[in-house]
Amino acid sequence: MDSLSVDHLTGIKHLTENDIQLIFKTADSFKEVINRSIKKVPSLRDITIANLFFENSTRTRLSFELAEKRLSADVVNFSAASSSVKKGETLIDTVNNILSMKVDMVVMRHPNPGAAKFLSERVDASVINAGDGTHEHPTQALLDAFSIREKLGEVNGKKVVIVGDILHSRVALSNIYCLQKLGAEVMVCGPTTLIPKYIHELGVKVEYNLKKALEWCDVANMLRIQLERQDIKYFPSLREYSMQYGLTKKILDQLPKKIVVMHPGPINRGVEITSDVADSDQAIILDQVENGVAVRMAVIYLLASKIKRQ
Repeated sequence: MDSLSVDHLTGIKHLTENDIQLIFKTADSFKEVINRSIKKVPSLRDITIANLFFENSTRTRLSFELAEKRLSADVVNFSAASSSVKKGETLIDTVNNILSMKVDMVVMRHPNPGAAKFLSERVDASVINAGDGTHEHPTQALLDAFSIREKLGEVNGKKVVIVGDILHSRVALSNIYCLQKLGAEVMVCGPTTLIPKYIHELGVKVEYNLKKALEWCDVANMLRIQLERQDIKYFPSLREYSMQYGLTKKILDQLPKKIVVMHPGPINRGVEITSDVADSDQAIILDQVENGVAVRMAVIYLLASKIKRQ
């Protein structure tokens, strides 16, 4: 069997194109599994996975949990909001406590960039990054690219624009790495204050006019404004942002071609995207959610098969 070139998934940056294609191929077969009447496979019956969420998350945590249970793994859930972390316990203490319970794999979301990599270098378990601060969110990028491939046949040669709060978005950074490795052209679009200064170094196009960006692209990935990460005001008001960068049905219908609309969720309906766009046949937002489970099953399965061989 083919195997991944990495022992952990800390970021897309560390994956090769072959790794990504292997994850997609594996996710294809798991997608068939989750659409059967019996949705479980016994693949990971002897593997224990700890989900460590030091930041609130509903969709990502549920998606991982579902993926783990579909693979028949034993699952330990740990929410830092209600744990000793509040009493000052360090990341290493927490993890060592969990590892002393003999855990094979850790899925972690943490507010500090680099936390997953830091952990992977210090623990004897496979680590999956479920989002580290404003740095990376690799499984989101994989499921986004997988959804584009499913909808358009391939990612290579496609033009993808990521719209919104690029500065605070780990989804944007992981998506840029992933799409470029698969041969797509990437553009970012948003207010000047929300486009990072270093973005040109990543080889992406930059556009400040939403209409021009949408006329250029095949796929538009609409990000939400991350107010919880913003310590200063980056634009006058949400209403103003929405008027400049919100995607409406009217804008969509005026475009010369039909584009695919994506959103990593949760959606701020009426801000970056209106309800009639989110619910239209051009949006693949619910497909992304379904594909998220299949892609996370694939990542967990491929990493676990390396553990089993050790």
